[in-house]
Amino acid sequence: MRITRNTVKSFLYQTMAIIIGLIIIIPVIYAALISFMEPSQIMSRPPKFIPRRWILDNYKLAITTTTLGRFMLNSLYIALVSSLARVITSAMAGYAFAFYNFRGKKFLFYLFMGTIMIPGDVVLVTNYQTVANLGLINTYLGMMIIFLCSATHVFLMRQYFLTFSISLKEAATIDGSSNLRFFLQILLPLSTPVMTTVFISSFIGTWNTYLWPMLVTNDNLMRTVQVGVTILNFPDGIVYGPIMAASILVLLPTLLIFLIFQKRIVGGIMGGSVKG
Repeated sequence: MRITRNTVKSFLYQTMAIIIGLIIIIPVIYAALISFMEPSQIMSRPPKFIPRRWILDNYKLAITTTTLGRFMLNSLYIALVSSLARVITSAMAGYAFAFYNFRGKKFLFYLFMGTIMIPGDVVLVTNYQTVANLGLINTYLGMMIIFLCSATHVFLMRQYFLTFSISLKEAATIDGSSNLRFFLQILLPLSTPVMTTVFISSFIGTWNTYLWPMLVTNDNLMRTVQVGVTILNFPDGIVYGPIMAASILVLLPTLLIFLIFQKRIVGGIMGGSVKG
């Protein structure tokens, strides 16, 4: 049996991917196992990797003795509203860049895309000053305002819209359809895959964000779940079991969304990369 060079490359790539995947997932699996362990086993030396007795006490303690539920509701509200807003703004901007011809269109698009190269940390202080001057500290809007639009998602929507022939819009115009009607009743229903991709990727990114919500909130009732997990207070001091249980509970929503909609995410991204 002859082994080709492409076969060897494929094997090496897959092996590397498996190794990287294991490096990423092993700490998460270990945290999940710790969440089911008794306190005495967690601190034992040498460390144990499999629970001697599987218990749910850590999850009960994480839920009943902390405000984890409020943190998760805050994150859920912010992630949902921000993601819906991002789908709307990305679709509208992508529609303009794909179907309209106006002076300075390419320059404006390239300028807009250039913001992707600016690290978020560079404008962190400026964003904070703006939000503070608007009186949005400790408000949901203050936490969501920087997530309402994304240049990356505008690019994704624009690329997907470019896969439609301009004759589709011309035919709709001839039939008496306005620009708004074409956008709402024809284009958007045909763009469900990419809109799903934008929504899910935005939801996961917003749910997992940590630094910005920490900066614009100082009221525990307004904390998001990522910030809240780091300041959980338990009656017995630092207890690793409930902390790991809380971390797993925080991870579950995004993990489930990704597993359920994984094919839609890939399909939307591939669809948006067909035409430049």
